[in-house]
Amino acid sequence: MNQVQLTKQLKVSCESCSLSELCLPRGLNAKEMDVLDDYIERPRNLAHNVQIYQPGDKFVGFYAVRSGGVKTYLTKKTGEQQILGFHLPGEVFGLDGLENSKQRCYATTMENTSYCVLPYDQLDQLCAEMPELRHQVCHLLGHEMNCDHAHLLLLGQQTAHERLATFLLSISSRFKRRGFSATSFMLPMSRHDIAGYLGIAVETVSRLFKSFQEKGVVKINRKQVDIIDIDKLNEMVANCEDSGQP
Repeated sequence: MNQVQLTKQLKVSCESCSLSELCLPRGLNAKEMDVLDDYIERPRNLAHNVQIYQPGDKFVGFYAVRSGGVKTYLTKKTGEQQILGFHLPGEVFGLDGLENSKQRCYATTMENTSYCVLPYDQLDQLCAEMPELRHQVCHLLGHEMNCDHAHLLLLGQQTAHERLATFLLSISSRFKRRGFSATSFMLPMSRHDIAGYLGIAVETVSRLFKSFQEKGVVKINRKQVDIIDIDKLNEMVANCEDSGQP
């Protein structure tokens, strides 16, 4: 499946959407899927670098990326962005607003992006009627917590090159799950955003990409990434995990 195919599917129902199994429960029957389908607002198409919501905005529901990509972040006093996460097709974001019915961060498109919205008021009602949907919401919340923990581990216990290796492997596995190549893909985020997510300087990201290329691990052409030796990439992360050292 490629980006063109995803774009052509923007107007299809959830039942026909190729990404539905990534953001919706698999146990819903046809009638339940039709009911859920009626409540979902879709699709919303935005250009690159358009803000979806900001801190303090009312929490309206869960967002699911259909195509493109979204970054969530906070801003430092210096104006720099502290990137919290990157959200690819089939992934859900906006769950942080559940705590007090207000969004706590910014969400902005990284490229031309489309997404669906499941209004929370309807979702709360549907969860009471559909156990499988309630289980999926719990799964999404658990996944969000695991991602937060993994990000803290990455920032606190890994060196810069281990962080970048972990990041590339994560993107690789996520693209693979969506039917894309795991070893050849286009990054939707900028190097500046990667640096903000990994907690390192953008110059360090560029230097590490060059180092990875010289070692024959990857081939980089702007945002295009080709993983040449995924075993070496895994070794960089495994060495960190085995030693327990940063």
